[in-house]
Amino acid sequence: MIVTTPQKPSEAQTAYAQRIALEVGGRFVPRKQDSLQTLGRKYGDARLLVADDRGLRYYEDSEEPLYFHPSMAYVRVKRMRKGERDPLIALTGCMPGDSVIDCTAGLGSDSIVFSYAVGTEGSVIALESERMLYTVVREGLRAYRTEHEDVNEALRRIEMRCTDHLTYLTQLPDKSADIVYFDPMFRHPLHDSSALAPLRGLANGSALQEASVRQALRVARKCVVLKEHGDSGEFERLGFERRHRNKIAYGVIYPT
Repeated sequence: MIVTTPQKPSEAQTAYAQRIALEVGGRFVPRKQDSLQTLGRKYGDARLLVADDRGLRYYEDSEEPLYFHPSMAYVRVKRMRKGERDPLIALTGCMPGDSVIDCTAGLGSDSIVFSYAVGTEGSVIALESERMLYTVVREGLRAYRTEHEDVNEALRRIEMRCTDHLTYLTQLPDKSADIVYFDPMFRHPLHDSSALAPLRGLANGSALQEASVRQALRVARKCVVLKEHGDSGEFERLGFERRHRNKIAYGVIYPT
């Protein structure tokens, strides 16, 4: 994999790209005036990671990069700032000070909403098993800026960890988090989207295991929540009570 910078990079951007190359095991290549296509042909590698002040953009056999953007999470948080109700937060009973484990971070959208909801006294740990996706999202959460400082702080508070959720949950004590959340929806996308195509190429496509749900129930104090398509059979297979049915539905289990 090639790691490079924008054209005419600053010293800080070059140092950042070199650090990321070392972390991901990539090859740092000075950009000079080359296009990304030229770099790929020159070094015989279709995987390119561009490091700049906004974070990372990852290209693989595509003109559309994978990069971090809060997307609908920002819209949802802005509504919450106005006092509006968010369905996921209402369903989970998430409160300031709660601890949340997002077992399938993806691009971090739901982690952002949870982080805003739990506030400065709470915590959100976002787990991502795929190294490149983890790295891109982690760096985006550190670098992205909105017009609202409290939203920026919510992004920075999210703690990303590169691990599979079953391994992580198994190591936790009983009743050590308030909410455990799963969103494996990218296995079966609702519609084709060129913006999400790079993510689907990197995301873990494995079905949620019953063992993961059992561990989540052991760890959670308040509830375990699953997000899936409205007509998904995963709720029944895994023992979730279906709530908030639409194109997207949530299922919940309350620990006994």
